[in-house]
This record gives sequence, C-alpha cells and structure tokens, in this order.
Amino acid sequence: MAQLSVQDKLGILADAAKYDASCASSGTVKRNSAGGKGIGSTEGMGICHAYAPDGRCISLLKILLTNSCIFDCHYCINRKSSNVRRARFTAKEVVDLTLSFYRRNYIEGLFLSSGIIGSSDYTMEQIVEVARALREDHDFRGYIHLKTIPDADPALVEAAGRHADRVSINVELPTERGLKRLAPEKSQPRIEGAMGAMHRAIEDGGDARRRYRSAPRFAPAGQSTQMIVGADSATDGDIVLRASQLYGRFGLRRVYYSAFSPIPEASAVLPLQRPPLMREHRLYQSDWLMRFYGYRPDEVAEAADPATGMLPLDIDPKLAWALKFRDRFPVDVNRAPREMLLRVPGLGVKAVNAILSTRRWRQLRIADIARLTVSVNKVRPFLIAADWRPVMLSDQADLRRFVSPRAEQLELFAA
Repeated sequence: MAQLSVQDKLGILADAAKYDASCASSGTVKRNSAGGKGIGSTEGMGICHAYAPDGRCISLLKILLTNSCIFDCHYCINRKSSNVRRARFTAKEVVDLTLSFYRRNYIEGLFLSSGIIGSSDYTMEQIVEVARALREDHDFRGYIHLKTIPDADPALVEAAGRHADRVSINVELPTERGLKRLAPEKSQPRIEGAMGAMHRAIEDGGDARRRYRSAPRFAPAGQSTQMIVGADSATDGDIVLRASQLYGRFGLRRVYYSAFSPIPEASAVLPLQRPPLMREHRLYQSDWLMRFYGYRPDEVAEAADPATGMLPLDIDPKLAWALKFRDRFPVDVNRAPREMLLRVPGLGVKAVNAILSTRRWRQLRIADIARLTVSVNKVRPFLIAADWRPVMLSDQADLRRFVSPRAEQLELFAA
C-alpha cells in the first residue's frame, strides 16, 4: 500500500463509511467537561449529522479504520476482490483526528467502523484501542459509536461496550438464505450469538447500575443493527418480521435499513438496479408503527400486497392498513381508546396525546383535529367528531383516490 497522508486517508475512509446508516446518537447519558475536567460533551449542538430524541443535532466524525477486508461479500464496495483505493488509519491517527476535530468545534463524537484486516480479533483490538485511548488517556466525554465484529473474541466485544456509548453489529441481510448467497463467509448464528451476548452484557450493566451507583456504565445507548434492502429477494413482509424478531430477542434500540446501491464491477448475482429509495422510507415508517403505534409485525405485513409482499410506495403503511381494514373505522375521537386513535391515518403520537388531554374538558370538533394534523382531508374518512360524520366518504368504493397524496411536478428553479 502506497504511503498516504492523513488527509488522503481521511478522504478515502470517510467516503467509504457513507454506506453505514446506523449513526444516530440518541439514547446515551449526558456528559460534559464543565469545570475543566476531561474533553468533549454529549450535550452540545452540532461530517455526519445525527439527531437526539430532544431534537439536538450532533455531528459525528464518521470513518472506517480501514477499507481493506479479507472478506469478499458480493454487495460490499470494500470487498477483497473490489478494485478500490485502499487506506488504513492507525489507532493513534483516529484518536488525534477526533480530538483535533472536536477542538475545532467540527464534531461532538465519533462513529468508527472497519473492514477486517489480518483477523477479526486484530481488527477489533484496534477499534477498542481507539475508544480506550480517547476515554482513558484523554478523558474524552463525547459520543462514541463502535461497529463491532461478530467473529471477534467476546472479551474484545465486551470491552467495546465499556468504552462506547452505542455498539452495533450488522445482520447484513434480512434472511439467512440471502446471507449465505451474498456473504458466504459470514454466519447468521455467529452474528446473532454476538448480538445476544451484547444484549446480556447491557442488561447486566444496567442491573449493576441499579444496585451500585459507582458501577461503570456499559453501552448506555444500547445496540443497533443494519440490514441491506434490495440486494436479495426478501420482501418487505420478510424484512418487517425479521426486524420485529431482532427487537424482541436482542432489545435493540434501532434497526436501520440501507437501500442496496449498485457498485463498480459488481458480481453477477446482484441486481442491476437499486431499489426505490421510497422503499427504504416505507420500511422506516413500518418500523415506527411497531415501535410507537402498537402495531404487531403481522399487522404491518398485512399492509403489504398479498401477491408480492411489498408495501405500497405511493401511500404510507398506516394508510394502507386502514384502507385494507375499513371495517375498523371511523373511530370517534371523543370516545375511542388510545390504541384506536393511533391507527387513524394522519394522527401522530403527539396529536393523539393532545386529543386525550383535551377531550377530558370538552367535545372535539373537526376544526380542532385540523389544527393537530398536516392534512385534515386524510383524516376525515376515518374519524367521527362532534360536528363531523363521514357518511359519504366512508362508503366510497375508491376511497384510496381521495386520501392518497397528489403527485406534484417540482420546479427546478423554484425560489
């Protein structure tokens, strides 16, 4: 490998990291360097922009330790047989870059992943060393997210959790069949075994913190994963069910979806075109329905086309489900329980909370609902208010035409 400057390496390895989607910085504990102790903070405002639950934008330095890899996964731009320019950071270089960027107020944390060099254990040692040096040698208190390697020694993966705010282990593909076909050197049992071990370690760390206030925190922002969408034949229904299993078995904070992107000199087993980005968006919406709206995975899957297993691209999954089960609607906003109000298309969690709070004091009218939603026309066919009953709309055979968003031609040079 030719000798490269740190700036050259940064250009190569920051670009190579763009395929990692799971770089949100939510859910961690608050730390700062007030009083002159340490360096960094997880509380500041914000190169990768992630958003905390309270809306704060946190900038993360998002890089790979190296884009060299001993694996030859068909879908990966950094696979062993790929003809790309290679680079590699030392652990010290990553530490120095992180501290340098922080002092210039460019970032608030680090997202570090890597290809596999030498062996899984050696690579994991280097990743852990970066986090250890930042925390112990420099008392860095900013956010750290580490991508861990399932095949590495469990003690190394556990060490990553002691230094990082969040850890993630990619399941790569939704089905074991797809993983065997496109990444034969990887094993679903090994991946799930590592995720299970991390889940138990996080639970043990949380239990220790409840018993002893002095116990060290262990991956306080939990663990996440990422799967590639569109590289294999998995349907949206398959992906939704797989995500639900991961949430249930491993207590994940997030499952991220990354639309497959064609790569140079691609293998013949890969599709020639990328899936629509809207498909990725619909899967995130489906994920939200399971996490915050009380939908079971089989209910979300019911919103998909029964023949293809794919979610509609022109309408969101919540609306698709409501149109498929019109016998559940309309619901009375002044009487319906919370779980049914959450199923009304166009009503979010905040709107439902406002409805429940307000109706204790007075009857809600359709004008009140209009102030809580972006499009009252989308809501009208599915609810009853004090002055509104959708007699004509609810009987429309082609109701989808009335509630679907209209396609608009965007102006290239609009102000």
